[in-house]
Amino acid sequence: MSVESIIAEIEKLNVLELVELTKQLQEKWGVSAAPVAVAAAPAAAAPAEAAPAAQQEEKTEFDVILSEVGAEKIKVIKVVRELTNLGLKEAKELVESAPKPVKEGVSKEEAQQIAAKLQEVGAKVTIK
Repeated sequence: MSVESIIAEIEKLNVLELVELTKQLQEKWGVSAAPVAVAAAPAAAAPAEAAPAAQQEEKTEFDVILSEVGAEKIKVIKVVRELTNLGLKEAKELVESAPKPVKEGVSKEEAQQIAAKLQEVGAKVTIK
């Protein structure tokens, strides 16, 4: 039996069968088959099962959206300029056209920092 034919057979297994296979491999040889299970599981997953995993991976990037300017419009414009390196006119247009994304595709930590800076000057922010 070739390696390719073994892989082809593993791809036909459902998740429960893969779990049983890894348990038996671990018992028989006393080794952890976690890397094998991780590599084989995506190949064996049905498209419906793969979709939630893709959604979890996408959540590494967030959009920071300015929902409402608040009472301190000038301070919000200054913070937006600082965060985006936009000119005064562009930052003012962005703030006046709220709700509008301030930054897109940033990490969760960076999104929280941006939101905190905008909230300090009275703006309302949504992270998506």
